[in-house]
Formats: sequence, C-alpha cells, structure tokens
Amino acid sequence: MNNGNFVLQSSSNPSIVFWQSFDYPTDTLLAGAKIGWDKTTGLNRRLVSRKNLIDQAPGLYTLGLGQNRLGHLLWNSTLEFWTSGAWNGRYFNLAPEMIGALTPNFTFINTENESTFMYTLRDDTAIVQCAIDVYGQGLVGAWLEPIHNWLINYRQPIFQCDVFATCGPFTICRENADPLCSCMKGFSLGSPKDWDLGDRSHGCRRNTPLGCENEGNKPGLAAKFYPVQGMRLPHEGAKVPAATSGDDCQRICLGNCSCTAYSYGKGGCSIWHGKLYNVKQQSDASSAANGDTLYIRLAAAELPESVVSKKQSGINLVGAAVGASAAALVLVILGLVIWSKKGKWFTSTPVNGVGIISFRYADLQRATKNFTERLGGGSFGSVFKGYLSDSVTLAVKRLEGAHQGDKQFRAEVSSVGIIQHINLVKLIGFCCKGGERLLVYEFMPNQSLDVHLFKANGTVLDWSLRYQIAIGVARGLAYLHTGCRDCIIHCDIKPENILLDTSFVAKIADFGMAKVLGREFSQALTTTRGTIGYLAPEWISGSAVTSKVDVYSYGMVLFEIISGRRNSSQVGDGDYSAFFPLQVARKLLSGEIGSLVDPNLQGDVNLEEVARVCKVACWCIQDNEFDRPTMAEVVQFLEGVIEVDMPRVPRLLNAITAGVGSPTSDT
Repeated sequence: MNNGNFVLQSSSNPSIVFWQSFDYPTDTLLAGAKIGWDKTTGLNRRLVSRKNLIDQAPGLYTLGLGQNRLGHLLWNSTLEFWTSGAWNGRYFNLAPEMIGALTPNFTFINTENESTFMYTLRDDTAIVQCAIDVYGQGLVGAWLEPIHNWLINYRQPIFQCDVFATCGPFTICRENADPLCSCMKGFSLGSPKDWDLGDRSHGCRRNTPLGCENEGNKPGLAAKFYPVQGMRLPHEGAKVPAATSGDDCQRICLGNCSCTAYSYGKGGCSIWHGKLYNVKQQSDASSAANGDTLYIRLAAAELPESVVSKKQSGINLVGAAVGASAAALVLVILGLVIWSKKGKWFTSTPVNGVGIISFRYADLQRATKNFTERLGGGSFGSVFKGYLSDSVTLAVKRLEGAHQGDKQFRAEVSSVGIIQHINLVKLIGFCCKGGERLLVYEFMPNQSLDVHLFKANGTVLDWSLRYQIAIGVARGLAYLHTGCRDCIIHCDIKPENILLDTSFVAKIADFGMAKVLGREFSQALTTTRGTIGYLAPEWISGSAVTSKVDVYSYGMVLFEIISGRRNSSQVGDGDYSAFFPLQVARKLLSGEIGSLVDPNLQGDVNLEEVARVCKVACWCIQDNEFDRPTMAEVVQFLEGVIEVDMPRVPRLLNAITAGVGSPTSDT
C-alpha cells in the first residue's frame, strides 16, 4: 500500500484482509498505523525495540497503551517505567511536548471497539520517525533534508538513565559520563561484543565468585562489602525491619549467600538477592544527602585491605568521576567548540538524551538567506528567520561579542539544551565557527508577548488567552525550578522573552543569563543583571539570587498582562503614585479591580480570575523573598487548586510613594 502497510487480502474480495503489517509494528510506527487495543479481537498493537543496532530480533523494551488507556513503556513486557498520563483531547497530560510546529498530528481513539493511538502528517512530503530505540526511549523525529540529519523533537524518558535497566545487571548508569554505563567494582562486561552493538542486557558479571556459591548457601566469610555513595538504589530491595543498625544489616546480608548488596539509611535496612538492576549515580556523588549508599558484596580478593577496613574509602573513587550535571554539560559544549575550530564537524550531537544538531555554518547561512530576514535582537545580538525546507522554519540567534557571546552560548545550551517542556522554547541546534556562535530554535510565528500587549499593530489578546499565557509561563518556570534535574534560574523574565506559537501557547525563551544550580545549592552569586523594571530587590542590592528572583519578575509581567501597558508607563517626573503595581495593591484592598484591566478588552473579562491574578502578582513582588510563593504554588493558585489570601502592600512600593493615600495591611 502507498502508506507503507503490507497487506495480504483476498483476490476476489479486497475488503477481506488476512494479515497486514500495521497490526504487527516492529520498532517504528508509520503515519496512519495504530498502537493500542482492538477490543473486538483482543489484538494489542505495540512497538518493540530491536535486540541491538543491527539485529531486528525483538529486544526488551515495548511502547504501547495499557488497559487503562495510558501510554507506557515497559521492560521485559512486565515492568512499567514511564507513563504518559491521561489524554486531554490534544496530548497526554505527562507528555505535553507532543504538540508543536515540528511534530505530527496525534490522535487518541477510544470507542467500544478500540482504544488506539495514531498520527497523521502535517505535510505529506515530510519524513517522520515515531519509534522506540534500542535503548528503550520513545522518540519522534523529522528528517531535515538540507542537512541530511534527523531532528529529534520529542524523547521520553528524557534522560537515558531513567530507562529501567538500561545498562543491564551489576552496572551503574552515570548520566553525564562517557561511557554512560560502567560495571560495578569487581565486575566486567558479560558480552563486550553485544555491548558494542547496543545490547547491554547481559550487563556485567563477577570477576571473582563469592566463596559460598557452591557450598549450599552457606555464609561466605571471605566476602566483603564495597560502598558506593550517592546512588539510586537497585530495583526490588527487601526490607528487613529486624535490622536496627548498619552492622545488623550487613550481618544479615553476609549470612545469606544469595544476598548481593545492602543499604542502611533513613528507610532502615534493605537487602538485595541476585542481580542488581537499575542502579544510577545521582548528579552529585559528593553530597551525602543526594542518593543512598549501596554496599556491594564482593570476594575479599577484589578489595585492597585499606578498603575492607574502611568502608568510606571507596566513596571518592566513584564520586570523583561524576561532577554536577550542568558543569559536565558545559564541558561537552566546550569540547564541541574546540572540535569545530579544528574543522571537525558533527552531523548530530545528542546531549543528555535530547537530540541537538550541530549545524554547519554554511547551512545556516543558506537557510537564513545570508542573515537577511531579521526578526529582532538586543544586546546579545540578532535573531533571523530561516528555512530548512517548505515545512521547517527556524529562528537563528546570532550572538555577538567574543566574551559575552561565548558566555551566553554556554548558558543557553547548558540550560534549555538539556530539557524539554511545552512552555519552554525548543533548542534545535547550534553552530560554532571561528568567532561565530549561533543557536537554532523552533520558530514562533506569533512573536513575543510584548508585541501584543504594548504595540498598536499587535493582536489584542482576549482575557481567556492572557490567563492561559500566565498559567503557561508559570508552568514553564515551575518546571525550570523544580522539575529538572538541576534548578535553573532564568534571570530575565519579561514579555520580550515570552514567545507565542501558532496557537498562542506561551514559551519562555532567551536563557543567556540563566544559572544552573545543583539540588544541593539554593542560591548563586552573579554579576549579570536582568532588565530594569523586573529585577527583584535582593538582586539590585548585590545579594545572592535564588529562584525567587524569577518569581518577582513573573509578578511584574502579570501586572502588564492585566493592564496591557508597561508598569512604568504612567510614571513621570518622580511621581510614582500611578505606578501600576502599587495601584493593584491598593485597589485589591478597596475592591476596585475592574478599573485595572486593559481598556482594549472593553470589560469582557472574568473578574474572579482578574482578582486571582492581581493577588498572585502582589505576592510575587513581596520585598522578602521568603514571602513570595514558589512557581509551583503559583500554578496551583492560578488553576484554582489553592485559594489565594489577600496580599500585603509591599513595603518598598509603599516607601517609594511615601505611602500617599495607601491603606495597608502590612504590619
């Protein structure tokens, strides 16, 4: 068939189909094919990974729909390690990245006859890949003919180490290491040949057998334990409530020959029998609070006496190889810069499981028509529109200034380059050539929020759309602060850095000032500054910044979404009494919020939502950062999950106007 379906049908009656390949997909789903359940026949269509990079035999990972109508990834057809969430009419709730200009149109069908999932192409000439790879990650990509490469738009799980048992038994997965997988101490590759072909299911095996393995499960007195710190513990540990100390836990494990490891911590004693699966090094092994200590059972001959007598001596051996994830990623990027200067170009460079393309300068020069169609710019440089094909439009940011360009380049790739979220602009790739630093993003046809709020030629956004934009930006910031492996502080939230896609979905952009903090850190010192009018007081004073500086900036943006004007537009000659945030704080107390709304809306607003946004904005700009909500709380406020209390008038605003005519509840 023209759609790629191989069909065996009756020669006399083509409607009678004996067999079709669409009912038995391999590792790739074609447009028009379905995965899911046929409720009449019981047929379950699902994608199955390959055994390895060259063998088409079935592997260990499957992608399909469960009986609960949720998409999921399974290991060995039994263990679920990722789920999509419920379908909301446009996408699965836990996979909002499914929608976008560069992704196909996905459809979920749930009737009495079937519960299935499929996609159709936006452009019949597009070449799209929807598949599960040999390593257990589901992905959606598009072929870019001008650069002869795949652009991976979507991948789940985002990080390879979050795929269950991705390295096989008796291994440790380290997300930022090269190689990603390594054997535990005292173990070596079970099948180096298979390993090189991408089949890590055999994992690693012991160099030296334990002394009791052939003695009828008698205790192995010669066995010892090797500690590794900062671990995600193996799958299926058995709790031992009787063990009340680490020594008790060790003795219990040592007394059973099948016990291969133990851990003792806040959750008590856990021991493991047989193979150890799904062990992962957390982002910072030097932090005792980040992960647990796993004691691996080894033959005494595998351990030097110094390690046997002192459990902690092995910790640094593991931790030294693993730095903070952001720092490691920056080193990767610096390495790419060095390689590009030597004239060695990569066709594709995956960073932390998300495909980012290394473009040739000539390709971007051609795509942007020699950088002639300028979309905008600022102190960082300029943004140009580019075309890779009739169906793929790009935004190419050309950084300027040798030192500042390098700094912004590293900041953007090390932050937005390792994450994906529907409310964050997608970084497609980059280019380094000589002094040129270019970043390639998905194109946002509806420009930035400031165009529609402040400029006469912009579209007047109705209140419902403004409210959804406010929630979208809040979700994006909440993800940056708490949903990523590291906390990412954007440091420059303003309407100019909030882009709008075809459906006016808000996407946070411009990560040139972003700070990436490991989870063990809560604040950072920085010499860079955001934009006047959106800066938190503690930043202006030179104090260390936290994620609450983004909360403050977001609050200032909320005021502008309400009014449709710059907050400072009515301030003149040192008279701050008309400063819009102060007006909001006062009129909330007097109950006159209707007069605050953008007159272009002609009163067509939901006053309950307006009041909610006003309250949230005032809480966000409180002087003391500890009084401001987190962005996760802001999302709950705006979604109506949590009621918002009446905020205080910020002292700083009150002081600026000398408290003229201001009722205040601040004590």
